[in-house]
Amino acid sequence: MYVPEGFGTVFPYMIVDGVDDLLSFLMHVFDAKELGRTVSNDRIANLQIQIGSSKFMMSEAGQGGMHAMPGTYYVYVEDVDKTFEKALSFGATEVFEPADMLYQDRQAGVIDPSGNYWWISKRLVEEPYDS
Repeated sequence: MYVPEGFGTVFPYMIVDGVDDLLSFLMHVFDAKELGRTVSNDRIANLQIQIGSSKFMMSEAGQGGMHAMPGTYYVYVEDVDKTFEKALSFGATEVFEPADMLYQDRQAGVIDPSGNYWWISKRLVEEPYDS
């Protein structure tokens, strides 16, 4: 089975209203990079993105009867507090402020302007999570 480099066997595919707006948010907050796009009938049919080492795709809702569907994403960053503040300054809504969690992550939560939840996290120890 062939899986393109940088993609896992399972990876996010976001269906959103306002792909360009969400892309702008992700670029400013998480340093996302656009890898490529396919436009059909003046709408983004497919947009390939990368944040850190993770690649994923998104497309504009409404194509082929697809409706926008918010999701929840866990993203590792170097500085949770700084990223949290950046997210708020680019239109995110606070879910919870940065805090050190019992499972040894520093974490904050936001909802992006498209309605997706983001758990902004940094592992505080170099060891796996307890199972």
